[in-house]
Amino acid sequence: MNSKSTKTVLPAVAMTAVSMVLTLAVVLMWLGAAVPWLVALVVGVGIDGGWLATLAYERRLASQGDHSRTVTAVGWLFGLVATGFLVAHALTSQAPAAWLAVAWLPIAAKALWLVHGLWERTALTPLALDAIRGIQQEARDEAAVARARLRAEATSEETRLTAVTGAGARVARVQAKTAKTLAGAWSTLETARRGEDTGRALTSVTSRVTPDVTPRWELPVWGAVEPVAALESVPSALSDSELDTLVDTIRTSQTPALSYREMAVRFRAAGHSASEVRLRAAWKRVA
Repeated sequence: MNSKSTKTVLPAVAMTAVSMVLTLAVVLMWLGAAVPWLVALVVGVGIDGGWLATLAYERRLASQGDHSRTVTAVGWLFGLVATGFLVAHALTSQAPAAWLAVAWLPIAAKALWLVHGLWERTALTPLALDAIRGIQQEARDEAAVARARLRAEATSEETRLTAVTGAGARVARVQAKTAKTLAGAWSTLETARRGEDTGRALTSVTSRVTPDVTPRWELPVWGAVEPVAALESVPSALSDSELDTLVDTIRTSQTPALSYREMAVRFRAAGHSASEVRLRAAWKRVA
């Protein structure tokens, strides 16, 4: 029996000894007044002896890894008989509360032996306990590492998101500022285009496309435009009538008629060349 087993067996042995002495004393005191004291002694020793015998046999079976329900039932029967004697004596005595307070000792002793038996059936060797402790420690270490890794990843992700959000906010501010500047410039151009004096000043410095026709100054196209393939100075430049015919043909090639931008794209894709000023003037004439 190792040192850890004594933690459960010593209370059971002590409680059994106290309950046996108490049972023998009660039997002698209670039955001694009605029968000869030798008879009372035999009854008390019989109860304690039967209880002790069944307990010893039950412990022998337990040490062999065996168990007998019959022996266990007989042991509990002796314990109940002893408890019955104590309760009956308490109820017939002049101080029942004091005797009832100790009447549970036989049942308590049997319960302690039951606890000790359960401890023996579940006890492990020191080697197994060390292995279990090692496994538990390894699991705790892995859990701690996993938690640290998750916290580090969460912190790095938070830092990355903060940086990305800050960069996005700076880009958005720059775009908003640029859009505001472009809108102001476009508004200024629109105001200049719509002003009569400004329009005349701007158109006065431009060459006339056709005699007696002053071109209207238009805003530049905001977006992708087709490059000018050739100027009117080349020998194969189209005349105004030919340009008007081509523009009208391309514009009315679909229903509904094409817009100026679509017409200009198709005009240059077909291999024709004309300046933006002449092409827009021809568009206005035919449209």
